[in-house]
Amino acid sequence: MFKYSVSRYVSVFAFILIFAGSVRAEQDIRLLANTSPPYAGAGLPDQGLALELVRHIFTRTDYTPEITIENWSRAVEGARIGVYDALASVWYSPEREQDLLFSKPYLESDLILLKLRSNRRAYTSLDELAGGRLGVRRDYAYGVDFDGIPNLVQVEEDLLVSNLLNLLAGKVDFVIADQRTATMQLHELLNDKINQVQVMGIALPAVKRHIAAARAWPGHEAMIAAFDRALVSTQNDGSLQSIITKWNERYADVK
Repeated sequence: MFKYSVSRYVSVFAFILIFAGSVRAEQDIRLLANTSPPYAGAGLPDQGLALELVRHIFTRTDYTPEITIENWSRAVEGARIGVYDALASVWYSPEREQDLLFSKPYLESDLILLKLRSNRRAYTSLDELAGGRLGVRRDYAYGVDFDGIPNLVQVEEDLLVSNLLNLLAGKVDFVIADQRTATMQLHELLNDKINQVQVMGIALPAVKRHIAAARAWPGHEAMIAAFDRALVSTQNDGSLQSIITKWNERYADVK
């Protein structure tokens, strides 16, 4: 009886040690995202498509993300100076890579160019934007060399909806936008004017969203490696695509 009790207590104690070790392995990390519907936003379901994906992926790691939503300039600066450990939804650029270690991409987004439907010209190449006015979002890494297009004026705004309003008001000739963002904002904010806007026939490279850890943070390499492993798992079992499909079905495309 005594031997059984000792054995039982040892087993229970071992279980407690294992459980305690697993709890200690959990690490809280501070992530920052900028407001960018439908990818991130305090008022969106699950705070947006990108943040729902990021949280889903992290459930298969020993990290628990605490995500704060800020404007873009504060997001980048906060990661660079170490106020936050990583960015939750960011496009890659060589300049950003100097301060940030990027994960594998967890989401791909199509870029589109918009014009007024009343502009009947059929555009087929970026060179044809020469001499025009293009609405862009401030500090966005589109991956397109607009600076190389002769006399193209880039009109910067913080929000896409401001660019869309400028297009409707004739203050710009074109707007570049993420397709999901443009679709959502046209339907929700400018639904009565959606038929005035048209997607141009110029193919643009897709952009990919990553998390990116501050290189100044000592745990950046381990966290990114864990995220990448978990990402593969969610891709293989289809759970990542299931979330993406759910969001894609919320709105019809802009034509």
